[in-house]
Parts: sequence; C-alpha cells; structure tokens
Amino acid sequence: MQAKTDILETPVRYFKGVGPKRCEHLLRLGIKTASDLLYYLPSRYEDRSNFTAIKDLKTGEKQTIRGEVLAMSTRLTKRGMPVFEMAVGDKTGRIPAVWFNQPFLTKFFKVGQEIILYGKVERFGALQINQPEYEIIKEDEEASLHIGRIVPIYPLTSQITQRYLRGLVYMAIAKYGHYLADRLPTYIRARHKLADIRFAAYNIHFPSSFANLDKAYKRIVFEEFFMLQLAFAIKRRNIKAESGISHRLEGALIKSFTANLPFELTKGQKDAMNDIGRDMASARPMNRLLEGDVGSGKTAVAAYALVLTVENGLQGAIMAPTEVLARQHYLVLSKLLMPLGINVALLARGIDESLKAQALNEISQGKVNIVVGTHAVIQEGVEFKALGLAVIDEQHKFGVEQRAVLRRKGKNPHVLVMTATPIPRTLALTVYGDLDVSIIRELPKGRRPIVTYWVDEDKRQKVYDFIKDEAAGGRQAYIVCPLIDGSASIEGSVSKGAATKSATEMHEKLSREVFRDYKVGLIHGRMGPKEKAKVMKEFRDGGINILIATVVIEVGIDVPNASVMVIENAEKFGLAQLHQLRGRIGRGDCKSYCILLADPRNENAKKRLMAIEDTVDGFEIAEEDLALRGPGEFFGASQHGLPEIRFGNIVKDFSIMEEARKAAFDVVNRDPMIRDEHHKYLRDTIVSRFKGRLELIRVG
Repeated sequence: MQAKTDILETPVRYFKGVGPKRCEHLLRLGIKTASDLLYYLPSRYEDRSNFTAIKDLKTGEKQTIRGEVLAMSTRLTKRGMPVFEMAVGDKTGRIPAVWFNQPFLTKFFKVGQEIILYGKVERFGALQINQPEYEIIKEDEEASLHIGRIVPIYPLTSQITQRYLRGLVYMAIAKYGHYLADRLPTYIRARHKLADIRFAAYNIHFPSSFANLDKAYKRIVFEEFFMLQLAFAIKRRNIKAESGISHRLEGALIKSFTANLPFELTKGQKDAMNDIGRDMASARPMNRLLEGDVGSGKTAVAAYALVLTVENGLQGAIMAPTEVLARQHYLVLSKLLMPLGINVALLARGIDESLKAQALNEISQGKVNIVVGTHAVIQEGVEFKALGLAVIDEQHKFGVEQRAVLRRKGKNPHVLVMTATPIPRTLALTVYGDLDVSIIRELPKGRRPIVTYWVDEDKRQKVYDFIKDEAAGGRQAYIVCPLIDGSASIEGSVSKGAATKSATEMHEKLSREVFRDYKVGLIHGRMGPKEKAKVMKEFRDGGINILIATVVIEVGIDVPNASVMVIENAEKFGLAQLHQLRGRIGRGDCKSYCILLADPRNENAKKRLMAIEDTVDGFEIAEEDLALRGPGEFFGASQHGLPEIRFGNIVKDFSIMEEARKAAFDVVNRDPMIRDEHHKYLRDTIVSRFKGRLELIRVG
C-alpha cells in the first residue's frame, strides 16, 4: 500500500478505545498503525447474511436467526457458574439462547427487543443456541459489522476479541481508507481487470457479496506477487547487464574430464552442462539454479563447471552448509580432478592452523584451483587471485548476505546454486524468480529404487532382526534418531515430543544389548569436525556395521555398501527431510530398504508417511510436502532474504502468481530503470520494501 501522506502511519494508540494495554496486545498481532489495521486481513469469513426460521434450525450447525426477546432468566450451575438464558421467538417458533458466566447480560437486553443471534444450535433435551453472538436492532443504526452479513474472522490473541477488532478495522477504513493511493498503474489494473485499492481494502474486510470479496482478494494478492516479481525482474536485469567473464568451452582439461568420467552421464546431466556452458561462454554472469533429486548427479555437473573455469585460467569455489557435506565434496572432487592436475583445497573447521595458513597463501597466489568449504570460504582472509565461478550447494541453507559475500570474492564471477530439495514450480517462481533453472529429473543408471516401509513400534524386534541379516551379508545400516541425547537437543527441523528417541541413548542400548556382535558407531552435530570425519571414514571403509546418527547425515554422505536406513520417530520429520535421509542409501549394487518406525497421532503425519512409502520421486514428494505443510514451512523464507508472503497462498493462488509475474517482467522490459512517471509508486515501493533485502536491487 502507498499513502499520499504519512497519515496512514498514525499509531493505533490514537484510536478511540485503544489504551496502553490494548496497544500492547495489538502490537503482538503486528498492528502498530492505521495502515497495519487496513492490511490485517481476515483468515476466513462466516456467512451470517442468511436468516433461518427457528422451526428450520439444524442441530450441530452455526446459524443466524432474527426474532424478539420473549423472556429472560438467570440461574446457577451445580458448581456455582451463573447461566443467563433468554427465550427468542419468531413467527415459526421459539428457542432458548444460553450464555455461561455472563450475568451482566440481564442489564443489556429487554423483553420486546428485536435481535439477531448467530451461534451453534445444539440439543440438550430441546434445541438451544449456545454462546451466540448478538446484535440488537435499532431503526437508526448502521448496518451491523457482526451479524446479518458476510463477517470477517481474524487471527487473534486471547486478549483481543473479534467484535473489538472488527470495530477497530471499520474505524480505520472509515477514517483512513480514502488516503490509500494505488501503487499499480492504471494500465495494469485495466489490463488485468483489477479493482482499485479503496474498493479492495473495504471489501476484503466487509464484503457486500462473495463476488466482491473475490475481486478484493485478487487485487491485494496480485499486488503482493507483482511487487515480489518486479524485484526479481529488476535483479535479473541488473545481473544480465553486468560484464562477466566469457569462457572458452574447448580445451584439453575439459576433454580429459568428460572422457575419464567413471560413469555414463544422464540426459538431464548433459542438458544441465549445456545450459551452464552456454551461460559461461556469455559475457554476462551466469546466475543459475541446478535442481535435482537426491543422488541425481549434481556434483558431476558442478565439477564440469569448475573444470571449465580452471581451463580458462580462473579459480572455482564450492560452499556447502555442513562440514560433512564439504568433506564429501572434497573427496569426490579430489578423486575426479586431481588426476587432471587440478589442485583442490579444503577450508573447514578442525583443519590444522599451519595447513590452513598455507592453503590461504596458495589460494591468494592462484596455486589452488578449486576451494571447497563451509562458511570458512567467505571469511576474511580468504582472498582469491581470480575467482571465475562460485558454486553454492544446498543454497536454501545460506542467507542472501552469505551468498553475496562469496560473489564479491571475485569480479562478477559466474554463480551456480544447487539444491537436492526438489522445489515445485509454484515455489521456485517465488523463491528463485531471478534465476535461470536447470532440472535433472532422472537418476544415474544402476541406481536401484529404495523399498520403503512404515511399521509400528510392535515390529521393532523384526526390524532389528532384519538389520542383523543385512549386516551378516556384509552390508551396513543407518539408524537415525531425531534427538542427540535425553536433554532433547533437537537437530534439524524436527519437533520434540513424548518418547522421542535420542542417538546417544540408542547407541548405548543397541551396542550393549541388541547388536553385541557388530561394531556400532555414533555421529551427531555436537561432535567435533575431526571426530565426525573419523567416524564417517570408518563407516565408509566398512569398520562400522551400524551407524546411529542424527540428521547430521541428511546430506553429503555416500556409502554404497549401506543398504538399510531405519528412521526412528519418523512422524516427527517433514517429507522433504525424510526423502533426503532416505537418499543416503541405494547408492550401490545391493537392494536397499528404508524403514520408518512411527506412531503418528494426526492425519497430516499419516499422510506424510503414506506419501514417502508410496513414491521415491522427489518432485512428487515436494508437491505433496508443499500441499501438506504450506509454503511457510517448506523451508524458511527468511533464509532467502525475501519479505514474507503475507496475503497470497502460492499453491492456491498460483494462477494469480503467473499473471503477476508476466506483468512485472513486462514492466521491466518496457521501462528497465523504472523511470517512467506512471511507475513512480512502483519505484518508491521497490526502493523502500526491498532495501537491503535482495542483492542487486537497483532502480534508476
């Protein structure tokens, strides 16, 4: 919203009926100003516009009646609670209305008054309407905000009532609504058949019809999506306008790399490499997302891009969110690239200080071709001689500023960001709207599908027996727990609950009682880097048969001999996380099994388990996860530096999103620097809303 003056920023404490206490309560809802009130949108609506005759009332439904007060009385329950009862009648019959613990209502109503009631009808011997909302009809009174219409229902704290907040919102609309100015140019509103902002502000709160509510909703959601996509379009334009480093695509190194790969590339990998090659050959910086399922071979594609930049006399860097994943990348890239004479260095916690100092010196001199690391890659003191490519893995786990710092380590280097969390197109347009996207959909040849079972606690012994059978056959197993120890230190995004298994306790019990004849290891996030590296090396080399772990093994672990994964308290994990964990097995020639030990207590948890049991397709799982959890929980938007989507739902409102995206990119094509007078409000909004939030948002 855009105000003509600062009057929309009038604090709510100046509103009639808002004292210091209520001001505090409103602040908990994020309401500080008149503008906040205007845009504190209802979560749902109740249609109280249709009156039901008393004789037609149905048990168990919320209904609206209009009638006359016939009689009133008060009484006490056996526990001493006051009950106020009022008989209401119309031409078709009569019904008692009952309020508990509200004796003051005896002074509020009078026999003979005409009233409207809205509440749930229940049967206790006879029908009665319990705790109804009420409105006394007066001839000279304005239309009711609470009954006899489509009524807004707002998200609240316990100290603020619906009735109070409705009145406050109505006051804000009446006094301040006409100060709202349209940020969307007239030609966009006309082209997309959008209502003006004043109409939308009133009808989103107090719609005269559901048709008007739909118009108001589309107008507000379109604007929100439009502004977000406009920011993406501007950022994309700014990146494309910069001078990058053009790469030659032919050379001895790249030929040796592709010729000596120990596996056959999939079509998806080849297509992604072609996309990357085309980008890096351009004089404009690459800004590409490489999206692929667990085990789809993204690292090989990233290796191609890194070899390409080294072939052109430049350096590459790959940044991962965890030490485990960084070390895994280091091992894989060293194996692939060191035979080609490419020097790969690791920067992570736990590295000897003298070795680290030597690595930093060699990086600054250009003797190190590729740097692999965690956040250590972007710390002060890490200076590249000539950074040509920055690769960011599991990029949603990094903030915008961290990605920007890596980019600034070079002079407009090409940027490749990767994720193993398949992202539905609906979400990708919101979170990665400024990136070009390459998707690897198929898995490499030889990857066998993982068989997944959801089993109850009473099958635990059978699960242990199965692990013993696999271990006896020379294979290995993971057992994943949501907690580190009994103090309920939770790793990842798992929710705490009763009887939640901890890794340290499970390790002690299983190694002593269940798997005495096998080597049982333990790994979790509180262990030091060297200790974790030692455990993983021992597991990878076959010295550990069964590894008890937390979600620290979620990404970056590649042990082909591991054929079983048991996930304890699987109902406490999100779908995407379950799929990531499952992806740690099925990497060798043997058949692999993922066993979900779970006791789900709600329908959503059951749906998650059924979904992961039914498919191994990460893209299908991602769509289901988004539908079940919603975009806010799919992964934290704060990780991307994006403003929260307050009004729209990117799943339900995707058609509006696409329409808004096209309109926003059309604006930037027509007016690249957003200087046109018709776009004044757009320019002002982008500058104020996205200042410091999205890297490279610049307008003229």
